[in-house]
Amino acid sequence: MTRDLHALLGDLVIANRILAHEGVLDDFGHVAVRHPERPDRFFVSRSRSPELVSRDDLLEFTLDGVPVDPKGLRPYLESVLHARIFAARPDVQATVHHHCPEVLPYTVTEVPLQPVFHMASVLGGPVPVWDSRDEFGDTNMLIDDVPRADSLARALGNGTSVLLRNHGATCAAHSLPAVVFVCVRMKDNAELQSRALAMGTPRYLTEGETRLTSEMLMGERPLERAWSYWRARAGFSGI
Repeated sequence: MTRDLHALLGDLVIANRILAHEGVLDDFGHVAVRHPERPDRFFVSRSRSPELVSRDDLLEFTLDGVPVDPKGLRPYLESVLHARIFAARPDVQATVHHHCPEVLPYTVTEVPLQPVFHMASVLGGPVPVWDSRDEFGDTNMLIDDVPRADSLARALGNGTSVLLRNHGATCAAHSLPAVVFVCVRMKDNAELQSRALAMGTPRYLTEGETRLTSEMLMGERPLERAWSYWRARAGFSGI
């Protein structure tokens, strides 16, 4: 294992812990990262609650969602979700699937989730909603096969986030710090937007504000600042 890969897998563990600590992930949900030397592979934990994930839980997968070496461990049923986003989006290096309670109301109503403050510009505008019933009728609500995962990847398009009707959300970005930023800001925005809607009609970011602010926030320095803060809050300060 190269030094870069070793460091990346350490960050994958930290990303799981951060998102659990920040309330984006709970006992369910998962984080994946593309292999830095083999773009046709990625890593995600075995089926385990994110706050408990360690290096020993990490499995390598192909872009068909098949584990390279299962090591006797049970993978997440939705590992293929990450696989097909990586296959469809060469620019994406990290993905998250979550069921954040603050976000869920926007998956069960017709109210669009869209940026109401500058930090949430990384959502890219109104977040699209993928409805499994449109193509597949009644299902078990999981994205556990290639056709459903490919359909979800199409709904994500070139964006950073997509909602899943009555289920949750999936986020994608160019690095682990970036995808963690998107997830936490999605949670924050959902909470703030819900509060604003209870008071009246929110003022949303314009398309131009969203684009310009997102470009700034997705830069190396803002992401490192946020990542360091969340890493310390999750108990990884000074490692």
